[in-house]
Amino acid sequence: MLLKLGVVLFQLGGPDSPESIEPFLYNLFCDPDIIDFPFARIARQPLAKLISVTRARHVAHHYAAIGGRSPILEHTKRQATALEAVLRAECDARVVVAMRYWRPFTDEAIRLLEPHAPEQLVLLPLYPQYSRTTTGSSLNEWRRRFHTNGWNPVVHAIEEFHQDEGYLDAVVEAIGTALAGEDSREFDFVFSAHSVPLAVIDKGDPYQRQIERTVELVWQRGGWQARRHLCYQSKVGASKWLRPSMHETVARLGAEKRKRMLVVPISFVSDHVETLHEIDIEHREQARGLGIEDYRMAAGLNDSPRFIAALAGLVRRALTRAVTGPAGYFMPGTPPGSV
Repeated sequence: MLLKLGVVLFQLGGPDSPESIEPFLYNLFCDPDIIDFPFARIARQPLAKLISVTRARHVAHHYAAIGGRSPILEHTKRQATALEAVLRAECDARVVVAMRYWRPFTDEAIRLLEPHAPEQLVLLPLYPQYSRTTTGSSLNEWRRRFHTNGWNPVVHAIEEFHQDEGYLDAVVEAIGTALAGEDSREFDFVFSAHSVPLAVIDKGDPYQRQIERTVELVWQRGGWQARRHLCYQSKVGASKWLRPSMHETVARLGAEKRKRMLVVPISFVSDHVETLHEIDIEHREQARGLGIEDYRMAAGLNDSPRFIAALAGLVRRALTRAVTGPAGYFMPGTPPGSV
């Protein structure tokens, strides 16, 4: 009898229309894993409303420039479809999508899984590097929403895959495609990751060191002969965030009269507004204005066959480790362990 398996792919989500930009941002800034300070329980919602109204006006033209909506749901659905096809060759698998801040939310993913009633359930946040603001938030939301109601699967949580060989190979492949066979020595490689507040890192969040480790492993695997840089993007607000920013990095390379630049979005597995607008439009214009003649971006992994194979490998290993020992899975209502 085939194993009945369920997989939940977690992602940030994104507005699917101009009208949904503000409520998407409101949900984001209402997240206690994002906004946390003394008396936040009282002030969080008014603050989230203020930030979302202001921020929506600022980013509306970003979404307009990439088609009026975020493509992240489309990419994640394609990842789910492709992963399900691979897994169904081995078991009775169902793969669903749970977005954190816009539809489909975690509740909907649970409703879609209930008729399938899988015996084994793998939670797979699509964030290679762990942060409490991303993976942690998604898994916290799952624990808030999931109630067995007679369906009691064994649940396995994959908290990070920043060193996974399949994932690293997919990144190297995307870089190779962007280089198009040209001599890597002519390029400055700029690895860009989503920034987080320094206060998060200071509390022990492993995100920064996992980003740095991923970049090191990708670099070793690729064997390129080039200059390498790591920067961060998407800072919001006046507090201190991880640096250098991508804006600062591009400005420095322009001042150094560098001419060829390849940007690798290292913390993102799907193209969305931060890659398609911030990197591919805003910083491209910045680079062009500074005399950088050849500016390229490695495409998101999206549903590339190599990345889908990596996700399938992560799921298989999560199930195997659960059989061989207690580390790597958790039952509903208990803290997840890393697999």
